[in-house]
Amino acid sequence: MRSRVGPWHARRPVPTLLRGIYLPRSTDAAAFAMATYGIPLLVLATTNSAALTGLAFALEWVPRLGSFAFAGVLVDRHGTTAVLRFASAGRAVVVLATAFILPTQAGLSATVTVMLLAASTGILTECSYIAAETAGGVAGREAGARAHRVQSVLLGIDQFATLVGPALAGLLLQRAGATGMLIVIAVFSLLTSVLAPRQRHRSKPAAPRPVLKGLHTGWSTLRALPALGWLVTGLTVSNLTVGLLQAATPVIIVKQLGHSTADVGLIWSAAAVASLLAVALCRRAIDRFGLWPVGAVSATIAALACLAVSFADTYGSYLTLIAVLMAGEGGMTVILRTLRSRLIPEPVFGATLSLTILLLLLPFPLAGVLVATVPPAQLGHVITTCAALQALGLFAAFARLRATPALRTSLA
Repeated sequence: MRSRVGPWHARRPVPTLLRGIYLPRSTDAAAFAMATYGIPLLVLATTNSAALTGLAFALEWVPRLGSFAFAGVLVDRHGTTAVLRFASAGRAVVVLATAFILPTQAGLSATVTVMLLAASTGILTECSYIAAETAGGVAGREAGARAHRVQSVLLGIDQFATLVGPALAGLLLQRAGATGMLIVIAVFSLLTSVLAPRQRHRSKPAAPRPVLKGLHTGWSTLRALPALGWLVTGLTVSNLTVGLLQAATPVIIVKQLGHSTADVGLIWSAAAVASLLAVALCRRAIDRFGLWPVGAVSATIAALACLAVSFADTYGSYLTLIAVLMAGEGGMTVILRTLRSRLIPEPVFGATLSLTILLLLLPFPLAGVLVATVPPAQLGHVITTCAALQALGLFAAFARLRATPALRTSLA
């Protein structure tokens, strides 16, 4: 009979990256992608209104932005495990309730229900995302010089979820209705709650900190890191165009080009394939050339694709240009995540991460408002204007970052 040495919890194996980080990140990313892309489709299918679809997109993102202010503080105070577990469980409850209530409603009541669904899932989804992203940041920091490899895997997980999520959401909505789509989102949310790992280690618990103080801490840290600040600025300008395309795509594809909701999901799935390939290439390119050259090439590709997308007049050309755009975005996101994991100090990582994501996502509700207020026939002109602003913003950011040592050295 073997003798036991030490208590059971002391002998418990440390979770691997696969079990402790990648697996819960996968289920959360699947729920995130299906909710983000599927709920606007659900609104369009329920209301048949382009304006309400754009408004729902804004309502989905405004609460998300508000949640970042306290999500980072919650993670710093209570840890990633608790936040990820309870936020995912809460999302499952909300989505399941809607799945059973919505089929009994029609007209105004159905519209109110899907709008409330967009707002509530927005808050809970971003809380779980901040927790999962913070855990990924810790894993990247522990990887040292290979932080970009961990971040590439995490981004690959996100992009694979974007590959499967929109197509699955559109297909389920078309074949199984709103109930089928919402039940699948709930299943992924419950799996995330169950798989949320125990934190392997934590620094001493953070003292209670007000939300505004957390934002001030994140802002002070970002100002002290000019390389990260310039990159966040350029990507914030870029995200206005990306958000506009996300909000407008259901209207353009269904209303103007006459395709189905499943075809809308296919566009973002094709874009995710392109992004996955770009992430794989960037991982090797960064080892050889460094962060700045890879980021500059990615920014150029994204800007050119955005300038061309407003002239796309067929489904195939629109799909191709969106895929090229998201490939460029994937490359820039690897750069952003690598810098975040390497530069932000651990004690303030959650608050600073929350602030950077808050800044990056500020354009998304504005994009929804634009789609809600601009006539569908004029969306092309608005996309062209925003694409020009994106090109200028990215050029200014990467020109400023050209001489930054952290971006000029290779990581091999």
